[in-house]
Amino acid sequence: MSTISGKAFDFPILKRIYSYTLPYRRAFYFSVFLTLLLTLLSPVRPILVQYTIDNFVVIPDYDGLLFWTLIMIGMLLFQTLVQYAHTYITNWLGLSVVKDLRVSLYKHIVNLRLKFFDRTPIGILITRSVSDLENIADIFAEGLITIIGDLLTLFVIVVFMFAIDWRLTLISLSTIPILLYATRIFQQGIKVAFQEVRTQVAHLNTFVQEHITGMYIVQIFNREEEEMKKFKEINHLHAKAHIKSVWYYSIFFPVVELLSSASIGLLVWYGAREVIGGTVTIGNVIAFVMYINLLFRPIRELADKFNTLQMGMVSSERVFKVLDTKENITNDGTIIPEKINGSVEFRNVWFAYNKENWILKNASFRIDPGKSLALVGATGAGKSSVINLVNRFYEYNKGEVLVDGVNIRDYELHALRKNIAVVMQDVFLFSDTISNNISLNDPAIKRQEIIEAAKAVGAHRFIERLPGGYDFNVMERGAMLSVGQRQLISFIRAYVFNPKILILDEATSSIDSESEMLIQEATRKLTQNRTSIVIAHRLSTIQNADSILVLDHGEIKEQGTHQELLGMNGYYKKLYEIQFATEKAG
Repeated sequence: MSTISGKAFDFPILKRIYSYTLPYRRAFYFSVFLTLLLTLLSPVRPILVQYTIDNFVVIPDYDGLLFWTLIMIGMLLFQTLVQYAHTYITNWLGLSVVKDLRVSLYKHIVNLRLKFFDRTPIGILITRSVSDLENIADIFAEGLITIIGDLLTLFVIVVFMFAIDWRLTLISLSTIPILLYATRIFQQGIKVAFQEVRTQVAHLNTFVQEHITGMYIVQIFNREEEEMKKFKEINHLHAKAHIKSVWYYSIFFPVVELLSSASIGLLVWYGAREVIGGTVTIGNVIAFVMYINLLFRPIRELADKFNTLQMGMVSSERVFKVLDTKENITNDGTIIPEKINGSVEFRNVWFAYNKENWILKNASFRIDPGKSLALVGATGAGKSSVINLVNRFYEYNKGEVLVDGVNIRDYELHALRKNIAVVMQDVFLFSDTISNNISLNDPAIKRQEIIEAAKAVGAHRFIERLPGGYDFNVMERGAMLSVGQRQLISFIRAYVFNPKILILDEATSSIDSESEMLIQEATRKLTQNRTSIVIAHRLSTIQNADSILVLDHGEIKEQGTHQELLGMNGYYKKLYEIQFATEKAG
């Protein structure tokens, strides 16, 4: 895992971030223009105050005083309007860029292969997609543009000050070296603190997401207190990281105020002497007091803005690291068939999730269109790997996987998957209506088609009895439905998509007998006239399969019909006798 540099000015990353402003170039250029305008407006007010005091207060002139006061009020209103426009445009620009970047990130994530998710905590991806992207928005609202504006403002103010009186300028700037040193120490310390904050946020997100999702297991095994201890420790580290950043602020801001007050005190002391001596006007002293405030405020904010920019850089690196992850399934295929017949063939296929740790070893078999193949074997035999390879969820290492005699890598990926449906044992339902969970919000699938499919697989009656029927919200992961009901929903989902190849991870081992009968009938309906690959957990449910494949540690041990395999008096017969004896004893 590569380290994150955390540079405040990482120009390649800044260039990449600002490339996302191209669709909003007018807003970007306008924000730059407003920044420059504010830079010029800031030093003008003290000059107007100086001119007014020296010419219309020291030498009383009520008409002139009124006129220039109105000028200053108008100037203040104009500057306020420009400041409003600048704040709005920069924030709008940042949020627009983040909106586009979030779409790019999500699109990239959904196209990553499953192997990436096997080793990447979901909480990390949530942090990248939400809070890290919010930090990138701050680069525009409080980052580079405003930092450049503040630096230009400081430069212009100092030029104006020297132009008015170089002696008062030197007195006013006498504490600046100390302030710059304090700012540097603060900036280095807060950088480390902020990086720790982001790390702890990711850890907290990961822990909370995993444990709320797995709350069922936590409560079943009475682990609430132990998990609470872990949560308290992670939460403590999260709070500690934030408190450390607060500590730096609590030291730095009083130091800035102290140095600012010291500069004003020195200015008043020296300026008063010069006013008495007649070498400096009162207006000059008052203008310099205003300039000191204009100087110290940006310097104080610059430290904060540098850290905002730095956190934006850290978050950008993390987001771009995900975007640069080259774990997509290669989609170089060009074949987009109008329809497929559904034959599936494995030719000398080798597959490993990790290098050389082979899950499938030289596997070869064929399924003719409309026929059914059952996969049996102990846990880890390689059954699930077969169905993962057919869909190209994972890539095989050696050999060939063919559909209708064509290598699956030669098909356009979405055209291939469009013809394959998978009904998993662990059914995933979204927090949405039954109807939307079946159609997956595909507008081409109409309500009547959903109802007809539900009737075909025998699920219409139970759906109709639910409050709201097909509009019943199943809540997160289908928590409002039983295991059998969730399984039936997945059968309807597969039915409405009308695939030519159907893959079933049989799931009747943990449901009641009534649901089991419904699912077996749904299986019969669903597999009619379709090429079917069934992972069998109960051998009694696959006796009518056209062919049964017996796997053991990734190797094909036996193949044939139920009767043929029993006649071999080998591995399959032993499995069958063990299950039969267990069920009889039960």
